Amino acid sequence: MPKQSTIRVLTVDSELEFSVQPTTTGKNLFDQVVKSIGLREVWFFGLQYIDSKDSTGWLKMDKKILSQDVKKDKDSTVLLDFRAKFFPEEVGEELIQEVTQRLFYLQIRDYILKEEIYCPPETAVLLASYAVHAKFSDYDKEVQKPGFLAIERILPKRVLDQHNLNKSEWEERIVSWYSEHRGMLKEDAMIEYLKIAQDLEMYGVNYFDIKNK
Repeated sequence: MPKQSTIRVLTVDSELEFSVQPTTTGKNLFDQVVKSIGLREVWFFGLQYIDSKDSTGWLKMDKKILSQDVKKDKDSTVLLDFRAKFFPEEVGEELIQEVTQRLFYLQIRDYILKEEIYCPPETAVLLASYAVHAKFSDYDKEVQKPGFLAIERILPKRVLDQHNLNKSEWEERIVSWYSEHRGMLKEDAMIEYLKIAQDLEMYGVNYFDIKNK
C-alpha cells in the first residue's frame, strides 16, 4: 500500500490535518478543506505553499500534490495555507456566506496590520473601530473600561509610529467611532470593515515573499 503523507492546512483561524496518497491532487485536498470548514463560495480561494527555494506559489489543482515542489518540514509534513486568491470588487454584494465573510475579514485585517496593504491613519482608526465591534459587539462603558484595548493589536505599526499619541489617546479615538456602531451585528461590522478596505490602493494584491535563490 502506498505510503500516506501528512498535510497540515492553516486557515486564518484554524488548523486542519489530512492524510493523502501519492495520487491525491490539489483539487482532492481543496475539496476536503472546503467541506471541513463548510465553505460553498469556493471560487475565491486557493492553497498556498512554500517551495524548496523558499518562494510562495499556488497549488495546482489538477496535479498531484506530492509531485509539486512543496516544501516539507523536518517530520515530512507538508504545510499549506488556505487563502483568498481572488478578491471581489463589491464585498457587500459578492460575499454571501458568513464563513466567507469571516475568512476575508480576518485575512484583509491581517494584511493591513502587517502593512501589506497601506492604510492612512484616519482610515486605520475607523477600521479599528469596526474590528473592535466585530470582537466585542456593542460598546458598553461599564464593560469596556479604559485600557480595554491596551493588549489588542488593532493599528498598523506605521500609524502608531507616525503620531505622538499614547495608548489611551489612541483608544479614545477608536472608541469615539466604536460607540457609534451600537446596534450593529458583529457580522455586519466585518462587512463594513471590508467595504472600507476594498477602496484601499493595495486591496486585492497578493504579495509573495521571494528569497534570493
